Amino acid sequence: MTVYLNGKFMPIEEARIPVLDRGFMFGDGVYEVIPVYTRRAFRLPEHLARLQSSLEAIRIANPHSLPEWTALIARIIEANPWEDQGVYLQVTRGVAARDHRFSPGLTPTVFIMANPLVTPTREQIDRGGAAVVLPDFRWLRCDVKSTSLLGNCWLRTLAADEGCVEAILVRDGFLTEASASSVFMVKNGVIIAPPKSNLMLPGVTYDVVLEIARAQAMAHEVRPVAETELRAADELWITSSSKEVFPITTLDHAPVGHGPNAGKPGPVFARIYAHYQAFKETVMRAPAHV
Repeated sequence: MTVYLNGKFMPIEEARIPVLDRGFMFGDGVYEVIPVYTRRAFRLPEHLARLQSSLEAIRIANPHSLPEWTALIARIIEANPWEDQGVYLQVTRGVAARDHRFSPGLTPTVFIMANPLVTPTREQIDRGGAAVVLPDFRWLRCDVKSTSLLGNCWLRTLAADEGCVEAILVRDGFLTEASASSVFMVKNGVIIAPPKSNLMLPGVTYDVVLEIARAQAMAHEVRPVAETELRAADELWITSSSKEVFPITTLDHAPVGHGPNAGKPGPVFARIYAHYQAFKETVMRAPAHV
């Protein structure tokens, strides 16, 4: 695996950072994960715009321009063997003596790598997945894509302990998101999503799903979702760069939905999923690395 670290491309085994890097000491940094299909980055400008927003929120100057990021990511894609990749990039504040206060004037640490992109199989989609509802005990700036992910990792592990693929999170009686994805529900044929706020990451795939719903004139609402509504949903989905659009068919060990389709991916999901796959095809036909 070839990676990029602070101006150099190298095998991952040679990548090193000082122990006083604030990313190591404090989780003082931000990151992005960009899906790549047939060596074409998916929604790269949107991912880099979110990176910019996260950097501004925690007062780190962006170390690269948009063209520079684009070129670096293209080189990582070219340097690694997989046609479909998940490109991970991380920017930390840099190296300084250990002090809780943000240290001014540091040179950010920049790291980029890629892994094979593994998306759900058709069999997994047809079966759906199980989720558990858990209280959202994370910090109050979940809109920042911070490397400080202990809360998310903790919640995801609690879900795995229950044999579930995700933890769907509620705070003060309302849905926020899942431990590593956005959440949509369907009731009476209407797609419902919680609005963006400081309590959830502004998902790139979340945006694509809403764009599809608008383009296809599918009934949808963006509004607060009470936990009681969540538990009474006809359909539940999670979305992310790696999960794409994935149906949740069991919630707290009970089937999602009612009647003969209970516990199965629903008809609204099927429409969105088909349109999402078609949307991906337009990316695969575009010039490589953009």
